[in-house]
Amino acid sequence: MAQTKSFARDKPGIRTLVVDIGGSGIKALVLDGAGRPLTVRSRINTPSRPTPAAVLKVIQRLAAKNGKFDRVSVGFPGVVRGGVTETAPNLHKRWYGFDLADKLESKLGKPVRVANDADVQGFGAISGHGVELVVTLGTGFGSALFVDGKLVPNLEVAHHPFMRGETYEDVLGNLARKKAGNRKWNRRLDTAIKTLAALFNYDHLYIGGGNAKKVTFKLPQNVRIIPNVAGLLGGIALWRE
Repeated sequence: MAQTKSFARDKPGIRTLVVDIGGSGIKALVLDGAGRPLTVRSRINTPSRPTPAAVLKVIQRLAAKNGKFDRVSVGFPGVVRGGVTETAPNLHKRWYGFDLADKLESKLGKPVRVANDADVQGFGAISGHGVELVVTLGTGFGSALFVDGKLVPNLEVAHHPFMRGETYEDVLGNLARKKAGNRKWNRRLDTAIKTLAALFNYDHLYIGGGNAKKVTFKLPQNVRIIPNVAGLLGGIALWRE
């Protein structure tokens, strides 16, 4: 991925455990200093009651599976500020105001940095030139905006009005897709892409997340699907000074 290689290169020997917390699954792998995977991606289902304590136990299990690492990057599905999770609409209310970075450091004994999961996925996909928007289609609807490779933090398109008083997440989240069916969901997504293009005037739009594989219509030339593993590959960028 271009961003991982050209913007986030680090000491060759350093090993970063990257964790992607999702509404349905928690994934992890280890990257080398250039952002190349050193382990195979592992995944454990998100606990049915995804409290901080339950999710931390899963992360500890994933960390043990991935062997040696020197530091940790975490992508979290909500607003994150200074390592503290401020929102978590698809997890549990106990995440509100939870110091994830500090708690995970104490559990793993390694330095930890935390960012919004769409932000991390964006770092694994963008070119670093112009205005680039990332949206993730999974349990919810994630978003991240970059200008010449620099992140515009805490962009939460998901909860803005989109259609008939409903938000982007109301209409394009996984529950909405299951209820409406893939055909109608694709029509909604096509409308959303046109709306976002008019709103952000982006140079490129990247679509990721578990439901990106369900997109069936022809995308505009400046829009492309990115692999789900980008949500892990971008984790090294959190350590860029």
